Amino acid sequence: MPLVEHLRELRNRMAKALLAITAVTIVALVYSEELMQFLSDPVPKCPPGVTSDGGNCAQVVFSTLMAPFSTTIQLSLTAGLVIASPVWLYQLWAFVAPGLHKSEKKYTYAFVGAAVPLFSAGAYLAYLILPISVKVLISLTPAGSANLLSLGDVLDFTLRMVLVFGLAFELPLVLVMLNLTGVLTGRRMAGWWRGVIMGVFVFGAVITPTTDPVGMIALAGPITVLYFGAVGFSLLNDRRRKRNNPDAELDDDEASELDLTPETVGAIEPVSAGRALPEQATGPGETGGSTAHRVNGYDDIT
Repeated sequence: MPLVEHLRELRNRMAKALLAITAVTIVALVYSEELMQFLSDPVPKCPPGVTSDGGNCAQVVFSTLMAPFSTTIQLSLTAGLVIASPVWLYQLWAFVAPGLHKSEKKYTYAFVGAAVPLFSAGAYLAYLILPISVKVLISLTPAGSANLLSLGDVLDFTLRMVLVFGLAFELPLVLVMLNLTGVLTGRRMAGWWRGVIMGVFVFGAVITPTTDPVGMIALAGPITVLYFGAVGFSLLNDRRRKRNNPDAELDDDEASELDLTPETVGAIEPVSAGRALPEQATGPGETGGSTAHRVNGYDDIT
């Protein structure tokens, strides 16, 4: 396909993706109030007529004149990108797929098929942990102070938590894909288990601002289980690969194993020794060539 056709196809794919995002964004604008209410539900709001005092509750407010407009537009665009992701991801895939091999297409289907449920599970877990995290953060407010939270900040915090949890759940899938492509072996991943578990729990403690270990374990526990699942899959895949090709795990500059078992030598065959030089082709007194001279028992060909 010529370059002009590729550019024309890219333009058409991008137009379809932008059209889907725009349509979903418009629908999200209509239901923006419901979306804001849904994403701000983890915040313990003060009842009507009750002023926030200390860390018992909080009031969600807009801090600037343009905040309602900018927050609505930001939330609608984010919803458009997320909800319309199947459409623009398909357009991206349809543009790239013709240049992939059959095996690469198979791996891509498996990756996308597993990535969506894992990201959704991480996002759902983040939304479950959000009320605990928000309550802990609000509880740090000293007595006599009011919590006036900007709705934009609340939405940013919620979306950030959902994104971080969703991406964290993709770590085992990335490890599996590296193993399938031959970049990383299961034995090497198994050797990293101490550092990985330590890093996962530290990450869980930092990203979930709760004083109790519930939030940390809620994030680190599933990721640890998924990690060991990826290690088990990689070990089985390495065993299958080695059974099909014993030299599959060797590097390009690494020599394969040689069979140095000695073998029996057969009977020695007699070999007639020929003369090395043309001048030695005829012996003394033989016709058909020059007569060789012998000096002190040696042939003198000079």
